[in-house]
Amino acid sequence: MKLFTKNYSRREFIKTNLIAGTGAVMGAGTTGRVLANCTVINKTTPAVLGGSPLITSHDWPSWPVWKPETDEKRLLEVMRGGVWSRDKVTDEFEKKWAQLLGSKRCLAVVNGTNALNASLTQLEIGWGDEVLVTPYTFIASVSCILFNGAIPVFVDVDPETFQMDPDKIEEKITPRTRAILPVHILGLPCDMMRIMGIARKHNLLVVEDACQAWLAEIDGKKVGTFGNAGCFSFQTSKNMPMGEGGAIVSDDDGFMDRCFSYHNYGNPYGSTAGQIGAGTVIIGTKLRITEYQAAIGLAQLERLEEQTALRNENAGYLRSLIGKIPGIVPYRLYKNVTKAAFHLFPFLYRKEDFKELPRNKFMEALRAEGVPCSGGYTELNKMPYLKNAFESKYYRKFYPAERLDYDRYAQENRCPLNEKLCNEQAVWIPQNILLGSRSDMTHIASAIEKVYRNAEQIKNK
Repeated sequence: MKLFTKNYSRREFIKTNLIAGTGAVMGAGTTGRVLANCTVINKTTPAVLGGSPLITSHDWPSWPVWKPETDEKRLLEVMRGGVWSRDKVTDEFEKKWAQLLGSKRCLAVVNGTNALNASLTQLEIGWGDEVLVTPYTFIASVSCILFNGAIPVFVDVDPETFQMDPDKIEEKITPRTRAILPVHILGLPCDMMRIMGIARKHNLLVVEDACQAWLAEIDGKKVGTFGNAGCFSFQTSKNMPMGEGGAIVSDDDGFMDRCFSYHNYGNPYGSTAGQIGAGTVIIGTKLRITEYQAAIGLAQLERLEEQTALRNENAGYLRSLIGKIPGIVPYRLYKNVTKAAFHLFPFLYRKEDFKELPRNKFMEALRAEGVPCSGGYTELNKMPYLKNAFESKYYRKFYPAERLDYDRYAQENRCPLNEKLCNEQAVWIPQNILLGSRSDMTHIASAIEKVYRNAEQIKNK
């Protein structure tokens, strides 16, 4: 139901709200205004307590984006041409992705998980090795270490950046440490300058998990291009969606030739060719993508830069608004980050400023006001898959019992800041919301403010 039909100018809207006594935190509040894609209702009672939602009749930007009039031409050409296995369209996608990132080579594979698996395999990271990784990430960032027979060692986070804390890396390095696997989680870049400095100092390999960080930059250089390899995901929910898909990028020709051979059954390729007619040259598997996936990827590439710019613009604006609300701490980017990807918009929630309102009740109230949100990851360093791996036949066969003492391992890999981040503090807003209007960002902030002003009532419901 639309309560107002007058379209205010921004100045009139702010003035009206200030006179009405709302929006004291942001300078723009909850007085009704019809927007292009949503209606804002002036009600002080929280929606979770039976009041009207702040934002109603709203269609948030849908995901994934597909425009038949422009996107289907290439896809239909592929489908009708009958060449569906990897061929020239995949080659074209790889060249364009490498060029966009400023990397020498790209290999498209079935998904980001196997981009990570293949990269560790072809860098010969495996049995007996330790790999440093963040506990605040998706399971694939750690499962790839275990798949290759290595042991993950968890480095606690810097909660305000949501990233592996560089200050805690060196204390985790042992003679068995072989690599660092920094994860640009949520699309926010890690502090790669410091991480690469530590890696050089200790002669460690670096595999960047950039599966959520398409086109993010540090000093104008794209993430994924700092380490020995960079890995990306193109799964449907991602900012660069292809349904399924992934990619490895690197400037190391020998490494990329091995990855290509590995992803195609171990057949000869480039420097792996060896003797002519030798047949399969390395142990490999099948990780090839299809031509129609590549065609979808080429269509998505056409709008990725524009979408990334819009996400950055809206994220910066929303950050400036919610940072004025007590108890809300927006994400912090490292000072040399020139662009983020914003696969998610994260902030920290401090319940002490919300009358001790638990995070789950805060999110319930925010969703009731019309704002999609979630609490994000659970503690990856405490899940049963680790104990299961340590108790498996091959781990027990290779590693001495003291290396597989799970109770000791769990204690040594405690990450107290990550624990608090996962269980009490982190709140995420999905990336497609950042493709909305500037007014949408204002009203998201107003919804958070509304919950703040009514925190005591919400807590006691």
